[in-house]
Amino acid sequence: PDDASTAGAPPPEQVEQGRAVFAAAGCGGCHTLADAGSTGTIGPNLDSLQPSTARVTAVVESGRGGMPSFASSLGEDEIEAVAAYVSSVAGQ
Repeated sequence: PDDASTAGAPPPEQVEQGRAVFAAAGCGGCHTLADAGSTGTIGPNLDSLQPSTARVTAVVESGRGGMPSFASSLGEDEIEAVAAYVSSVAGQ
């Protein structure tokens, strides 16, 4: 049976990989994200922002404001994973 609450949700293993990338890349040093236990205040509060996967992907790849691009330090699969993670847990 289809569960509407999980429709379109990223695979759990991708979310777990994204959680690890978020920690390893130091994202929590600048961003607040309750699921990650981070309370950074330099960048936007991701729980408040609740960005889409596409938004996270674009900002991680290109950078924005004071945030540098991570395109040269993270692989495409890592960027996709961290975007899936942030967009699926922000605001929860």
